[in-house]
Amino acid sequence: MNVANREINLLKMKILRVASEVREGHIPSSFSILDLLWNIFENFELKVSRSESQGAYFILSKGHASIGLYAILFNFGFIDEQTFNSYCRKGSALGGHPDKNKVPGVMASTGSLGHGFPIAIGVAYARKLTKVEAPVIVLLGDGELNEGTIWESALLANQHQLMNLICIVDNNLSSSRALKLNDISEKFIAFGWQSIEIDGHNHSEILGALKTRRVKPLVIVANTIKGKGLRAMENNPEWHHKFPTPSQVQEFLGELDEE
Repeated sequence: MNVANREINLLKMKILRVASEVREGHIPSSFSILDLLWNIFENFELKVSRSESQGAYFILSKGHASIGLYAILFNFGFIDEQTFNSYCRKGSALGGHPDKNKVPGVMASTGSLGHGFPIAIGVAYARKLTKVEAPVIVLLGDGELNEGTIWESALLANQHQLMNLICIVDNNLSSSRALKLNDISEKFIAFGWQSIEIDGHNHSEILGALKTRRVKPLVIVANTIKGKGLRAMENNPEWHHKFPTPSQVQEFLGELDEE
């Protein structure tokens, strides 16, 4: 196992312990995006606060996966371990949805699905006007694509040719239980976007997509597995907001430690 995969597995173990203790959070939704988040934070110099003028600007639109983002913020030194371990406890800055006013590295308060993407469009447009070159990166859940605000924003990004914008869709197929989206890439292409489809757990594919030369607003459709790494959770809707028993926690920790 390489260093990146080992780091990510250790973060999954931390997420599992903390979420299970407090019985809050969306474990499988967080596991599906950790490879994506790790590569974003590893390969871009990201803003710590909104007062900074430079640096890449990252927004987690699928805010219900906040514990995944907090684990990455801990891993890359934005928050300490004590803060991470306080997740969803009384008085903690780390809530079930990320709060831009409380957590370093959180650029937008999200959780209401479909809202993070329009914020990213506004930031990208402002950066284009002020000639800030660092990109705006926004990570969506596939379920958010059922929101009309997504497609209104996609049209606006094309109209203003926001080539500083990278949108990543965590395509873990959970939305298909309600409304099948079929070919996401084709939809964005029809809205005037550049599109790449990748394995969202393959680090070389993720990095290649992030470093692609952009000639239009870029969407990366990342095909992922919800609950990646735990056989019982993978693509199992039962675990969307379910928490393991103490004995299951030990079983799952052992499974992650073996990978």
